[in-house]
Amino acid sequence: MLIRRINQVKQQQMSMTGAEGVRMRLMIGREDGAATFAMRQFEVEPGGHTPLHQHNYEHEVLVVEGSGQIVDSGDVVSSREIGVGDVIFIPANQVHQFRNESNKPFMFMCLVPTHFDCGQGEPLPTPGS
Repeated sequence: MLIRRINQVKQQQMSMTGAEGVRMRLMIGREDGAATFAMRQFEVEPGGHTPLHQHNYEHEVLVVEGSGQIVDSGDVVSSREIGVGDVIFIPANQVHQFRNESNKPFMFMCLVPTHFDCGQGEPLPTPGS
């Protein structure tokens, strides 16, 4: 069993192209022995955003502080206001982005698989897991 506090894990600046003002903490991942899921905590500073991106694995999100917008770039680009207590399911391959247009930090927890099928016949480690 592993128990740790969020503030015990060092934040890392998100370096993915298109990210602005986003930091991540890998709370539980492969190095902790998690074979199936990784838990990550993201903090988006005011005016910041994750990249508009997609990946071939689902993920689940829980907003724990502040408020923001989730952008869905399907057939029509749309955004929706989200806040503390909201739970979001993002299916595989859905284009999405998190934005913080408020003047306070926006924080959410995100669960992803530790490995994903990259189409090469062998699962690869999920980035940030």
